[in-house]
Amino acid sequence: MAAPSKRSSRPTPVRKAWRSLTWLGVIIALLFGINAAGVIWGGGSWTPKLALDLEGGTQIILAPKVETGADVSQEQLDQAVSIIRQRVDASGVAESEINTEGENVVVRIPGELDDQTRDRIEQSAKLELRAVLLADAATNTAVSPTETPSPTEEPESTPTVEPTDGSDPAWITPALQDQFDNFDCAELDNAATNVAPADEPLVTCDRERAAKYLLGPVEASGENIVDATNGTVTTQTGASTGQWAVNIVFDEQGTQDFTEVSTRLFGLQGQTPRDQFAFVLDGAVLTAPSMNAAITDGRPQITGQFTQETSKSLADQLKFGALPLSFTVQSSDTISPTLGTSQLQSGLIAGLIGLILVVIYTIFQYRALASVTIASLVIAGIITYLMITILSWREGYRLSLAGIAGLIVAIGFTADSFIIYFERVRDELRDGRQLVSAVEAGWKRAFRTVLASKATNLLAAIVLFILAVGSVKGFAYTLGLTTIIDVVVVILFTHPMLQLLAQTRFFSSGNPWSGLDPEALGAVYRGRAEFRKPVAVTAKKAASSAKEAQRRQTIAERKAAATVGAGDTSNDGKES
Repeated sequence: MAAPSKRSSRPTPVRKAWRSLTWLGVIIALLFGINAAGVIWGGGSWTPKLALDLEGGTQIILAPKVETGADVSQEQLDQAVSIIRQRVDASGVAESEINTEGENVVVRIPGELDDQTRDRIEQSAKLELRAVLLADAATNTAVSPTETPSPTEEPESTPTVEPTDGSDPAWITPALQDQFDNFDCAELDNAATNVAPADEPLVTCDRERAAKYLLGPVEASGENIVDATNGTVTTQTGASTGQWAVNIVFDEQGTQDFTEVSTRLFGLQGQTPRDQFAFVLDGAVLTAPSMNAAITDGRPQITGQFTQETSKSLADQLKFGALPLSFTVQSSDTISPTLGTSQLQSGLIAGLIGLILVVIYTIFQYRALASVTIASLVIAGIITYLMITILSWREGYRLSLAGIAGLIVAIGFTADSFIIYFERVRDELRDGRQLVSAVEAGWKRAFRTVLASKATNLLAAIVLFILAVGSVKGFAYTLGLTTIIDVVVVILFTHPMLQLLAQTRFFSSGNPWSGLDPEALGAVYRGRAEFRKPVAVTAKKAASSAKEAQRRQTIAERKAAATVGAGDTSNDGKES
């Protein structure tokens, strides 16, 4: 007796299809759950946030603060615009507008500003690094290393001896000493310390107005900072002290400058306060730590009375560069949308028209098979909508008219994937395959083409997003997002649905309205011209042909029997 055949462990196409559809359902449910959680607990919404052109927002005008008589160069303004744009974009693809008007920088941001974004814009974060010459509590009790001039002597405003470095006491002239002694930290905001010359000493206080300092010239600049992060200070054993700090990374020039300064100050260790180095933020001392080592790798750490929030805020400001100028907020106003509801409706109508045209084309071209295209577009639309609302909540993304244009363009790109797949399946039917095997063979060939096409679209979107600014960035963002979603839908919905439909009688029989009729597609024929039969024939037509052959055979047999009977009668007559 023959041994029973072993069942294949490989899953059938139907099982694969249901497994893919299950994963798709899990993804949609997960996205829906995340969005619902945001609405209930996280301040999210079921609708995407709109950009400046569709909703309006806030306009902030920043005026530069410079010394009396000093000019502001266009290069400085352009650099400030670039840095502020990076700070604003750190909160998401908000489609903000940052440009210059005269000597002012104008920032327009959609919606209402949160405190963190406002701080990024309004705090100029001009960072200077200066050596400490004198330090004292915020009272006039400083002890000078040089003698205070007598009242009859006229204080000198310039050093009598040329200073050799930023820590040289020769900087401390009698006039500067007098200014330091009489400086009132309560008047720090009016002292214009944030516009002091970089090549001269500076008298200022810390941000809490608890201590005052006499500092040397600027020896390193925040413009040379390439990265800044916040974190807790750790011990040599790796244990956290719980103290928050800001970790800075300098570029090559900054590393060189800081190496020279830290090496000099480390040599002054014990000669307080001359072994200290002050980080001056917008004219106020952020912290003035002692230099405990020569830092040669360009990675110093700022410590002070930080919390997690304040350390992160400062790190964010410094991470995107120190502005070349200090700014003051000249005005902050609410502005109306530049386009408005009518343009939004026009964009949505254009998208609807495009969708209708795609549906009409697919119905005309693929008949009942068009239902798969329509359902795939619906699934892609649901996932895209949920993703955009989640990104609006979590990443600050805002949908602009350009972003809507990206979604409209994506309709054609998404339909293109389905068309590639369907045509591959039809090619297999033309070559004589049955529908089930044609679906699998067509998928293997189409999937490579779809991936190559989508990789090109995604690459174009990424390059456009990196190089573009403003609303074009929003277009690239939606284009890239929908490209990824398109691939997911084709894998987890379109192909599985075709696998299941191939098992149904309507599609497998090659019904003319199915869009997969081999005879209508021009299936390959073999054999002599007078007896040509299609290699790919439907089950219904095969049964009809067999029935016709049986009928002809029966008629032939009856004719043969009748002929034999007639011959026998003739012979009997002759014998008689």
